[in-house]
Amino acid sequence: MRIVLDAMGSDTHPEPELRAAIEAFERWNDPIILTGQELLLNAKLSSMNINPDAVRVIHAPEVLGMKDKPAQSARGKAQSSMAIGIQMLKDGRADAFVSAGNTGGVMANALFRLGRIRGLKRPALATVFPVRGGHAIIIDLGANADCRPINLLQFAILGSEYAKLIFQVQNPRVALISIGEEAGKGNKLVSDTFPDMQGLGLNFIGNIEPKELFAGAADVAVMDGFTGNILVKTTEAAARFLFEIIRTEIKSTAITSLGGLLARPAFDRIRVRLDPAQYGAAPLLGVKGLVFVGHGRSNSNALVNAIRVARDAVKGNLLEALVISLKNQLSLTDIMEEVN
Repeated sequence: MRIVLDAMGSDTHPEPELRAAIEAFERWNDPIILTGQELLLNAKLSSMNINPDAVRVIHAPEVLGMKDKPAQSARGKAQSSMAIGIQMLKDGRADAFVSAGNTGGVMANALFRLGRIRGLKRPALATVFPVRGGHAIIIDLGANADCRPINLLQFAILGSEYAKLIFQVQNPRVALISIGEEAGKGNKLVSDTFPDMQGLGLNFIGNIEPKELFAGAADVAVMDGFTGNILVKTTEAAARFLFEIIRTEIKSTAITSLGGLLARPAFDRIRVRLDPAQYGAAPLLGVKGLVFVGHGRSNSNALVNAIRVARDAVKGNLLEALVISLKNQLSLTDIMEEVN
């Protein structure tokens, strides 16, 4: 399986990417294709004394940084590690592309080089989110800060199809995130989207508040990217804060310290479940290729899991499933937009 990893993506590149590539080879015995500055990567690899079959380096002299303007750099930095990796996907020389780099840059390069699935207005980022009793899909995670109802309708279709693949459920429960469960609650975007969502043919269960999301009420939670990004980042920060408080209080007395030692295995399991690194990367759904975006702070464990997610998508024929399943439904959203 040909997975391309952007070796210049993460905040501390290329060390996490190199370690992830080595571990991925050890786990799946498929060499990882690294795009990045060849001299730098080869020097790092030679010092690590690894199996030469573990990685393949493709030279990309330019780096697309967090301060680069995505649309301009997609065209102006055609030799970036991101651009070359996505172009390999376009040319059929790779099965999936993974990057922990600039999210806007990934999206701009994917749109510029791969294009969108026919009929789709905008692609969206989807992520697996831990909830009571399992997981849910959140879409959009941050690719589209400003949206119209047509975008949320299409995000719901994308998220539902992704949930079918990774959760193995035939009829995923789809909900709109809002400030109340009633049909009229929410801002103009949510209230305008609600009636059309009812006619989309999905298993739409209505509006839910974040507390219902955490309770496991839905398999797919749909929202604009601004809301989704804040929700996920707030959740991650709150989880870290809670663990810090618990750790401080447990160490406050001898008795609680002893109790903490006894409860440590349970806390470790909770920490793993809530660790964003376990979920790897978010697929950019809607472009004509399998593209995955990780967090800039991704460590090697997060990138290995990103590679795992990409491999699962390839094995599950995610792109083909999206194209086939979306064909009729995307036509329906176009009709709804014309009516409105």
